[in-house]
Amino acid sequence: MKLPLRRFSKFRTALLSGAIATTASVTLFAPALSQSVRAALQDSPKAVLDEAWQIVNRDFVDPSFNKVDWQAARKELLSPTYTSRQEAYQALRKALEKLNDPYTRFMDPKQYEALTSQTSGELMGVGMRLEEDEKTKVISVVEPMENSPAMKAGIQAGDQILAIDGKSTQGMTVADAAQLIRGNEGTKVTLKINRPGKNQFELTLTRARIEVAAVRYSLKQEGKTLVGYIRLQEFSAHAGEQMEKAIKKLKEEKAEAFVLDLRGNPGGLLRVSVDIARMWMDKGAIVRTVDRQGGSEEMLNNRTAITDKPLVVLVDDNSASASEILAGALKDNKRATVMGTQTFGKALVQSVHSLSDGSGLAVTIAHYYTPNGTDISHKGVTPDVKLELSEEQKLQLANKPALIATQNDPFYARAIALLQTNLSAGSVTNPVSNKETR
Repeated sequence: MKLPLRRFSKFRTALLSGAIATTASVTLFAPALSQSVRAALQDSPKAVLDEAWQIVNRDFVDPSFNKVDWQAARKELLSPTYTSRQEAYQALRKALEKLNDPYTRFMDPKQYEALTSQTSGELMGVGMRLEEDEKTKVISVVEPMENSPAMKAGIQAGDQILAIDGKSTQGMTVADAAQLIRGNEGTKVTLKINRPGKNQFELTLTRARIEVAAVRYSLKQEGKTLVGYIRLQEFSAHAGEQMEKAIKKLKEEKAEAFVLDLRGNPGGLLRVSVDIARMWMDKGAIVRTVDRQGGSEEMLNNRTAITDKPLVVLVDDNSASASEILAGALKDNKRATVMGTQTFGKALVQSVHSLSDGSGLAVTIAHYYTPNGTDISHKGVTPDVKLELSEEQKLQLANKPALIATQNDPFYARAIALLQTNLSAGSVTNPVSNKETR
């Protein structure tokens, strides 16, 4: 069943993460203002405050504004004379705090640009991941990104970045170095590089727009079983197409079962979580949203699944929002076994708006429920198979990420054992019922 475009469009650019944002076009509906008041608001920090107030007034999920007098809040915002934008921004943040919703929040222009860039799944730069050596404090390359200027220029994992445009990286943090390397598409940056075992050299690279990999995947031989392992790091704009590519490639390589790793995934775009759910399931509901008027919208599968092979989904307490929608849909439809720890518990949808001075505003516009009608707010998705790591195991995986998705990763090892049992039993869906695991 295909959802009517008119109803679905309201949530088309909704976001499901406290850490990621996307833009949404808006039309502002203001109370009548006199010409003199309108003139005073133009080119004033108050203009942005009024824009933000009106968006919240129109869209916030709780029409009582958590028992806050939102009309009085407008008067309180617009009465003072602000000497700077920062002063006005602080007043707006204080007003939003009264709503008691950490996900309805204001972002200054720099924060808004960074967050929208992250949601787009793209960055401007040369395309390489950096790290700081714990002992030497030298900044080095973890890996160049595929098809990036860095890869095309021959930069290799282990290369040490000594200077950026003549500025020494000694004492710099990785974040500082990355900020200097990023820049507008078409501009140039010169890196001084030390490659262990070779002489130092300089490379001048032209920055480009680079698609960031949200999906990493590999085919693993586990005993006699070929397992497709997919790690989804966030639900950014390109995550859906990357997921489709991963599933199809692993299917071509004769994967007999899959592990979908959502550990640490903070969420992202609602539409992407729905798209990805449809890649794993042919029928059934995915999620139901309820807006401030009580209007309910159910998003359904549409018989476009790419595979029906056995699937285990790995989650932890940092799997949030869009991750919980996907995990909840796969669990409730008995398409997969969800394994790990209780998830984060964020059952709210945000819409993100650009404001006139380049700043931004995220506003909670709806609650969501899993296909079985479960409200996971502050509770999270309960795994079919609960696992807990010791502090020592957590530290080991954090310090040695190469161990993730190996037999030294307790979550992954348990998933493989379950899949092999499932294959032996000849099942293609969820081998563990809710009744058996509670």
